[in-house]
Amino acid sequence: MASLGQILFWSIISIIIILAGAIALIIGFGISAFSMPQVNVDYNASSETLRCEAPRWFPQPTVVWASQVDQGANFSEVSNTSFELNSENVTMKVVSVLYNATINNTYSCMIENDIAKATGDIKVTESEIKRRSHLQLLNSKASLCVSSFFAISWALLPLAPYLMLK
Repeated sequence: MASLGQILFWSIISIIIILAGAIALIIGFGISAFSMPQVNVDYNASSETLRCEAPRWFPQPTVVWASQVDQGANFSEVSNTSFELNSENVTMKVVSVLYNATINNTYSCMIENDIAKATGDIKVTESEIKRRSHLQLLNSKASLCVSSFFAISWALLPLAPYLMLK
């Protein structure tokens, strides 16, 4: 049976390891946030308009619209993007509107900062709307920090009962 001193010692060591992992995550990611965009048809508009919204981003990202049919087209003149500070005053909601969209075309709303790139695709036809989203981490240092933290945690977790009994 482990003594109270041993249990206390290994409990403190466990807390230090968890704190070190948390600090590594903060250093790796910095203060950052990213979320998946939702792209929808804006039925309140007078023309075919698409609306791309992502609830949380920090630092402020860039937003670019692309089209499968009009590859290489610059949509900056027919789109409008705004960044609204969320209630916690740290992250921002991203809202981008693309005007004059055409039917039977796939549009992509790409939101990107130094940490992540998120893309929301939408295809509007006469009979249906298809959507797809994906997220990619860009900062390899942050990815390495996260994977290292979880690897160390999972490696040490099974040892905890053994170490407490010694």
